[in-house]
Amino acid sequence: MEKKQFQAESKRLLEMMINSIYTQKEIFLRELISNASDAIDKIYYKALTDSALVFDNESYMIKVVPDKQNRTLTIRDTGIGMTAEELENNLGVIAKSGSLAFKKEHESKDGHDLIGQFGVGFYSAFMVADEVTVVSRALGSDQAYKWESTGAEGYTIEPVERAEVGTEIVLKIKENTEDESYEEFLEPYRLKSLVKKYSDFIRYPIKLDFSGKRLKEGSETEVEEYQEEQVVNSMVPIWRKNKNELTTEDYEKFYAEKHYGFDQPVKHIHLSVEGAVTYQAILFIPETTPFNYYTKEFEKGLELYSNGVLIMNKCSDLLPDHFGFVKGMVDSDSLSLNISREMLQHDRQLKLIAKNIAGKIKSHLLSLLKDEREKYEKFYESFGRQLKYGAYSEFGAQKDSLQDLLLFASSKEKKLVTLDEYVSRMPEDQAYIYYATGESIDRIDKLPQTELVLDKGYELLYFTDDIDEFAIKTLMNYKDKQFKNVSSGDLGIEADEDQAEQETQEHQELFDHMKAQLAGKVSDVRASKRLRKHPVCLTTDGDVTIDMEKILNAMPNSSNVKANKVLEINPQHDVFQSLKAAYEQDKEKVNLYTSLLYNQALLIEGLPVEDPVEFTNEICKIMV
Repeated sequence: MEKKQFQAESKRLLEMMINSIYTQKEIFLRELISNASDAIDKIYYKALTDSALVFDNESYMIKVVPDKQNRTLTIRDTGIGMTAEELENNLGVIAKSGSLAFKKEHESKDGHDLIGQFGVGFYSAFMVADEVTVVSRALGSDQAYKWESTGAEGYTIEPVERAEVGTEIVLKIKENTEDESYEEFLEPYRLKSLVKKYSDFIRYPIKLDFSGKRLKEGSETEVEEYQEEQVVNSMVPIWRKNKNELTTEDYEKFYAEKHYGFDQPVKHIHLSVEGAVTYQAILFIPETTPFNYYTKEFEKGLELYSNGVLIMNKCSDLLPDHFGFVKGMVDSDSLSLNISREMLQHDRQLKLIAKNIAGKIKSHLLSLLKDEREKYEKFYESFGRQLKYGAYSEFGAQKDSLQDLLLFASSKEKKLVTLDEYVSRMPEDQAYIYYATGESIDRIDKLPQTELVLDKGYELLYFTDDIDEFAIKTLMNYKDKQFKNVSSGDLGIEADEDQAEQETQEHQELFDHMKAQLAGKVSDVRASKRLRKHPVCLTTDGDVTIDMEKILNAMPNSSNVKANKVLEINPQHDVFQSLKAAYEQDKEKVNLYTSLLYNQALLIEGLPVEDPVEFTNEICKIMV
């Protein structure tokens, strides 16, 4: 029998297919099963347009048959089959898709987009097989044909006998090497796992035989072996079912089966979108963070299916970073796929799906915040940090989209509040949204800088997360109200301003003396208009606050960022009276008091004292 040669271009492409296009050898089973499914689809499509042809769904299936003894793996289908000419055209010319040609032939007819578009997947079989044999009998033909090839050397086609319409592909599995074990593709349970992973939602049953042992009927000791045929795929994906047919338990079961997490999802989102972009999706908002969520190892993304066939485990392009916590899947039959069907080409459809999904996630989170506040706060405890990073990143590109999802603890409500809730309660005379930063709410409550704001009866937001102030500074304002740190030089509160200015002018020499002693540490020393009970505090002039300084300098390769610090003294406190008296009588004591007050202010802010030994010595000096 004459061996036919692949075309020169096809030969080179086949060598690429075997050696480099696919990153995982296990993909071959997905490709062959998808082709088998396409072949059955073609009969179904013909039945829609040919009244003489009746399609009985129960008569169609795909069978996977491993044979360890002969080292073969067979994939058998009851599809439309191929003639000798179709074997020549579809398998002899690599990258010519019989499915695609069938689709184009019928695309002018009404409706059903049932046919796959993949022409090269068949040749992935050569990644695991030394020899591939295809026996096929076409619908409407009495003659079957066998196509056989050992790879790039060429192929043969000859007539053979076959009783049924359909196709049988037999792979002669390669021998194991030091680096690769090919025997795994002859193990029924391994094959079952690959079907579940990639082809679970093929619409026709995929069958496998499983062996086992059991007691012979009527015997208590004698054991017999048996074989049992099982359907190993689910066939009907949950996302193609009507939402009204599904319960919360159905979605939670799907969440668990897909190993999206060990928790219970806070909310599920079931989408079926048609129009400029067509896709189906089931998305889950988890309750708790994965252990590695805030690490570089975490990989965001949704499972991506095309016509029910898994294409990517994690398609990161479908989720913006700020919604990277969302789990789930997307199925679309109109995506552009590359030659290996493993990597998605960046096309308009993908971008439209991603944009649409982001909008749906936001609207469902807003709904959760409004209608199920307790659930939202539980979710926010796990993923609020990610939303704040989203508002801050990319120079605030997403800030308008995310600002209404943010929550912060409140001095007035003693719980988490939205920015909208804060602004809605603001008195008419309040010009700013006030906030304070610190390691905890309890610690913030003790800050001297909060006294004036709280005495005025204004609400204070507590920022205890290191990203909080960066996110707020990116927002800049909310509903035309600017944000103001209580440690800012100017709080925008008129009370006691004139008196503080008068005190500063009256004791300017004292403050200048203290400023000179603290040169390089503070930019100014002045009388405070915000302090009530406390003697001293640090405030800042400029955009960089003390908390931002701490965070930035804790980062690797920090550039030693410094906030423009101001030492404020409470002119009504007894300490100030001692300071004035010392300035008039004992300049050395003024220097001691200045150093102590500065270090005290540093400790209040959680900043390190520059010389702890000297600081303790100074405390001892005032005790003797």
